[in-house]
Amino acid sequence: MRTSPLADRTVVVTGAARGVGAALAHELARRGARVAVLGHEKTCLEAVAAALPGPALAVEADVTDLAALTAAAHTVRSVLGRPSAVVASAGIAEGGPFLASDPAAWRRVVDVNLTGSAHTARAFLPDLFDTAGYFLQIGSLASIGAVPLMSAYCASKAGAEAFAHSLRAEVAHRGVAVGIAYLNWTDTDMIRDADRYTVLRELRTHMPPPAHRVHTVDTVAVHLAKGMERRRTAVYAPAWLRVVQPVRAALPAVVLRVSRHELPRMPDPEPSEYTGPLGAGGLADRTASERRA
Repeated sequence: MRTSPLADRTVVVTGAARGVGAALAHELARRGARVAVLGHEKTCLEAVAAALPGPALAVEADVTDLAALTAAAHTVRSVLGRPSAVVASAGIAEGGPFLASDPAAWRRVVDVNLTGSAHTARAFLPDLFDTAGYFLQIGSLASIGAVPLMSAYCASKAGAEAFAHSLRAEVAHRGVAVGIAYLNWTDTDMIRDADRYTVLRELRTHMPPPAHRVHTVDTVAVHLAKGMERRRTAVYAPAWLRVVQPVRAALPAVVLRVSRHELPRMPDPEPSEYTGPLGAGGLADRTASERRA
């Protein structure tokens, strides 16, 4: 591999105990970065860090806890040096009818995916100012077009996109670049768990090709790392997602039409179809937040 602009740079990845965050940590380390992995589940984080081919650090921190993130930033700075890039990858989801959802769990999705990203930026921006660094917000196709039965996730990802746009305009004159990564379905615990629920699985599989395809975390990580090397304002994984941007204004009407046609033909989404937190990451977040309460 050619010398990467990330080589010998410190990079922070939140939500890195598994899934996209862990895969991205491996890809960044492969490109020569010193990687700090943050999130819940210290044992998992330490295993990820130990498997990286270079200097690495595991720090347990809840992204909704600003004091913990501030302390984590100090630790990273002391051990690996000031970060040149920070990736806000921590995220959780739940599914099912809005009225069947637990209000506290719904709010927690927004708190982790949106407020957690803002806290991450708040904790690490002083370092990025010093390094003229790069902040990457992990978004989603849901940032562009909302779908039914995923209201908390869609609201949080749309909000995270808006936050990143606002932050980019605010810090550009300080030499800091801000990017948004738009991901489609990715083979994580979250998506595999969602597929256990008939309605959510049917909604995904009824999307037109190639939108219903599930991509490997390693493939997504390569897209993200390349975008980081180029300090892209938008990173698409897969690349075809960029063609959705020019027509995003039309998406709500399209989703409405498809939903009116398809939802009545699917198993009735009764309250029992409410999923609760999806995947091992969602369960870990619930355990950690309950422990803090």
